[in-house]
This record gives sequence, structure tokens and C-alpha cells, in this order.
Amino acid sequence: MLEQALKDQVKGLFANLKNEYTFKVESNPTHPHKDELVGLLQEVSSCSEKVNHTVEDGEGLAFTILQNGDASSVVFRAVPTGHEFTTLLLAVLNMDGIGKNLPDETLMKRMKGIKGKIEVKSYISLSCTNCPDVVQALNIISMMNPNVHHEIIDGAMLQSEVSHLNIQAVPSVFANGEQLHVGRSTLGELLGKLEEKAGTEFKAASVTEKQYDVIVVGGGPAGVSSAVYSARKGFSVAIVAETVGGQVTETVAIENMISTPKTTGSQLTADLKLHLNEYPIDVLENRRVEKVELVDGVKQISTSLGEKLSTPAMIIATGASWRKLNVPGENEYIGSGVAFCTHCDGPFYKGKRTVVIGGGNSGLEAAIDLAAIATEVTVLEYMNELKGDQVLQDKLSTLPHVKIITNAETLSVEGDGKKVTALKFKHRDSGHIENIDTDGVFVQIGLRANSEVFSEVVETNRAGEIMIDQNCRTDIPGIYAAGDVSVVPFKQIVIAMGEGAKAALSAFDDQIKGLQLAN
Repeated sequence: MLEQALKDQVKGLFANLKNEYTFKVESNPTHPHKDELVGLLQEVSSCSEKVNHTVEDGEGLAFTILQNGDASSVVFRAVPTGHEFTTLLLAVLNMDGIGKNLPDETLMKRMKGIKGKIEVKSYISLSCTNCPDVVQALNIISMMNPNVHHEIIDGAMLQSEVSHLNIQAVPSVFANGEQLHVGRSTLGELLGKLEEKAGTEFKAASVTEKQYDVIVVGGGPAGVSSAVYSARKGFSVAIVAETVGGQVTETVAIENMISTPKTTGSQLTADLKLHLNEYPIDVLENRRVEKVELVDGVKQISTSLGEKLSTPAMIIATGASWRKLNVPGENEYIGSGVAFCTHCDGPFYKGKRTVVIGGGNSGLEAAIDLAAIATEVTVLEYMNELKGDQVLQDKLSTLPHVKIITNAETLSVEGDGKKVTALKFKHRDSGHIENIDTDGVFVQIGLRANSEVFSEVVETNRAGEIMIDQNCRTDIPGIYAAGDVSVVPFKQIVIAMGEGAKAALSAFDDQIKGLQLAN
């Protein structure tokens, strides 16, 4: 099942295990996936003398991981292949205290502070690129707090359970039987939702202010580039981010990174983390900047974990996020018919009707993807013509079950209380209102700059983009902006990386020239 090269990699990862681990399988002897699961775990076990497996009769198909004979609070009701194979390996490594995905001390204290027992169930797809981040984060939380029990469930293997819960998007997370979260997420966001649901004993202690030469806010390509360049100049550097990778983590295929013909969002994210680890950079992940104050030129930053950081030079590289329609029904049906990622949620609409909102490149690409799955695809564009590249329009015109409607204003997403049933829109030229019967609505109307917390500190335009000069300087001395959060045109990874480097070099240049970074 596992190629020898992959087994060699697993042997390397497991080489320094300190504890003994057992994959304890409980399965109905006639379960159609039993042999596949046992075969996979047998091969993984063969990669280390510290790892073995056992098989017992039971109901369904599941396994847990025992450490030195003691059961963990992580259960797999899945055969963790595909994207979830990494989740299996990380579960073992994290239990052993290994892995650069492990949280810092402050986050660990928050995890241990969650009150009461919580049964968490994550419904996933083995082809979903967003699912591993969610289940790995929840695994870590359950490892830090034994009162949190986490089950990872392959929705394709348990269709009746998925149908009963009316799950139409992955990952879908339930806590004590109630839906907690749908879609991609970060450890910090999931931890916050569990704290809100169950309560917490964690108290955000008053943290002594820590000073840095440069603080970078944002962990995408621009932020990582800024941090690396700053560290190379000898600055003390911290990078504050909800997650390293940012918007890149949502990208499946990347084919325009010069010198790298093909890569993926997950691989590029891993490479960004690897590069950060080459330098003495404090990576403060799973945090948000909640407030920025200027005191005699010093930028004082408060994080969502109660930390106080200060610096003479701050580089804002918080990127952008998907825009929403902001119409009735959109938020209500996110995860139940409203989606933003065709790669993750498209497979749920096989043989169903779909609507794509947006006629730019992302919308046309989404429609082409869905055309291979859905029986009907309707593209709605607000303007009087499509905005996407001609090559995509030409491709779309060859697909017989795709309909394009321009001059269309979305009014609302309709549903029956459980799932989407229709979309209401208006023909802008005639004013006629029409309903489209549909099972799913994919919103593809572009990105918005993540600049809200900085909007009272630096100048922004009507779109929320931070105004900068050609050297990434804002209107406030000592504050720089780089990448998609700024007004720089063409929101591309390679451009964001260059802008991040430019911002760091500008900060360095200002310092060596003796410029005062005071307001």
C-alpha cells in the first residue's frame, strides 16, 4: 500500500519516538474497508519498533492510538489515506511531543482551561485540502485536554450519518451534538469556539511587554518574506498571524511561481514555515492583532491572547479574504448549500444543480470545475459582461449544461431551514425578479483587504486597501504594508513576496539612514 520511498520517510519521522504506540482497531469482521485499514496501519507500524497494531471485533470501523497502553482521546472512523495520512502521522508525533505544529505555552494553557467534557466529531472528506488543518488542530486540543474527545469521521464511508445531519460541506465539526464549525479554520478560531461553548478557566494574564526591532503582522507570502528579510538584516523579529500561509492554504494548484513550475498551497505553506524556521524569528501563530496604538513613535500591539508587543517598525501583511454577498440567507446556509471552495465542497454536488456568483477568473474556474460534477451550472455576473480571461470564457462556452446570466443582482439565498433550495436575483436591465432552483451556491466575487484593525491608524482607500508609496511606506513613519492588504496591483503570490521583501528593506533603509520613526 505504501511505496518504499514513503515508508522510508515515515521511518525517519518515527526514528526519535520516546514512547510506545499501538493502533487499536475495532471492526466488524465483514466491514468492506477493514482490510484496507488494517493493511495501512500494519505498514505504518512496520516503520518503527515503537509502533504496533491490534485488531478486535467490534461495530463499524474505528481505531484509536494508545500511548504506553493508555488510550488517547483521538478516534479515527476513517481510513486515513490521501490528505489525512499526514494527520495520522502527526497524531503519533504530537502525542510524543514532536512537531512544529505544536502550540506555544500560552495556547497550551488555554486548551487545558476548557471546562467540562466535550464530544467533538469532525466530518471530513479524504480529498478535502482544508480538512487536515481542522482535524489536526482539534487533535492537539484533545491531547492537551483529556476532557475533549475527538472523532475523525470520513463522510463518504458513513453516508447515512452525513445525510441524517444534513452535512453538505466539509469539514463540518459538531460539539456535543450541535454544529460548531463548517469550512476551513485555524487552531485559534476552533479553540475560541470551544471556549465559547463550554467555558474556560483560562485567564489572560497581564504579559510583560516584549520589544522587537520589527513586528510583522500576517503569515502569508508577503509576511513571511518580510520576516525573513528583516531577520537577515540582523533585526529581532516577531511574526504575528492567525496561521502561516494565509490565503495560500486555500489554493490547490499553483503553476505561476517562477522557477517552480507546479506546487500546491499546502506544499508552499510548508515551505514558508520551513524558511521561517531557518532564522531566529518568534512565530506567534493562532493570534489576531486586536489593537494598535502609537506612543512617541512606538507601535504598541495588543493580541487576542492578551500579549503586549512593541516595536519601532511594523509591517502589515494581513492579506485579503473571500468577499461575501451580504444578502439574506447567505450566512444562515454556509455549509448547508452556500460554499466558497469548489475543490473542497464541489464533490457534494455530484448530480445536483449549482449556481456560481461571479464572472471573474475565480468564478469561471469554479463553474468549469462544477461542470464536471453537477448536472446544471448557472453563472451570475453583476456587470453586463464576464470579466474572466477569454481562454476561460471559451472553455465555458463548450460546456452544454452551463448557463451564463449577466446584469444579474443577487437578492437572497432561499432555503427550507435545513438546506439551500433556490437563489433569488434581479435582472438589472429590466428589473424582473427571478428564482433559480438550486442545491448549492458558490460565492466567487473576489477578495477584501484584511485591514480593519489598522484603518484608524493608517490611510486606506474605499476598498479597504492600505495606501503605500513605491517603497511600501504608509502615511505613518515606521509602518509599512505589503501584499494583498495594500493598494499594490495584481494580487499574486510572487508579487506579494517581492513586496514583503521591499517593505523589510525599506524599514532597514530608514533605520540606517537615521530616519526618525516617530509619528
